[in-house]
Amino acid sequence: MVRKGHKRKNNHVVIVTSDATDSKVRQFRVRPWILQTVILVQCVIIGALIGFFLYERDVWAGELQQTESENEAIAALEQEKAELEGQIADLNGEIDDLNVKIGILSETVTQKTQTETQLSEQLEKQTMPTEFPLTGKASMEETAEENGNPICIFTASEGSMVVAAASGSVIVVNEDPEYGNNVWVDHGNGYTTIYRSAGEVKVKQGETVTQGATLFVITGEGGKLGYQVTRDGAYISPMEILEISG
Repeated sequence: MVRKGHKRKNNHVVIVTSDATDSKVRQFRVRPWILQTVILVQCVIIGALIGFFLYERDVWAGELQQTESENEAIAALEQEKAELEGQIADLNGEIDDLNVKIGILSETVTQKTQTETQLSEQLEKQTMPTEFPLTGKASMEETAEENGNPICIFTASEGSMVVAAASGSVIVVNEDPEYGNNVWVDHGNGYTTIYRSAGEVKVKQGETVTQGATLFVITGEGGKLGYQVTRDGAYISPMEILEISG
């Protein structure tokens, strides 16, 4: 006859004591599965803590690396900003230099324009037959020829000079049946002056003369000059344009 075996229940005894001399020893019986469960839970907690710390370390390392990268990017941007500010300062300096040059050029152009205007006015004045056609003193009579053309007749002393009332070109040098000789000067602006005298002619046809240039030298006592002016081919009174001072 076979005997049935009995399962033996195993219990673990936990003894709790202290270093005190009068302390009591306490014993706790713990079932194996409870102890195993406690150990398993502790292992899980310890593993979770280790995993958490490892994860946090990786996170902090990533954030630190990202921060370093951001700092490097910021430093690079600041350096680029400094370089751009330097370039802007250089450009501003070049702009200031250009503005100075522009000011100088503008002033030069203004002065040149003023000079050209003055020269133009001076040239225009020099080609306007406003000057007295004789040197020295002379008496004058304003009259008209038989054909109605106005004329001024000047009586001057010997040695006086008949001069061009304005700059221009000599277009005619002829004998004059009444006065001896005549000289025509075209001033290029529609005006032509005619000088009629028995004096010695000092210019030739085609010659360019300036205002005040000698055309005749009055010879003999009571030398006369017949002076006429045309504007656009029509005779006008010389007194309309002649400026007499004194």
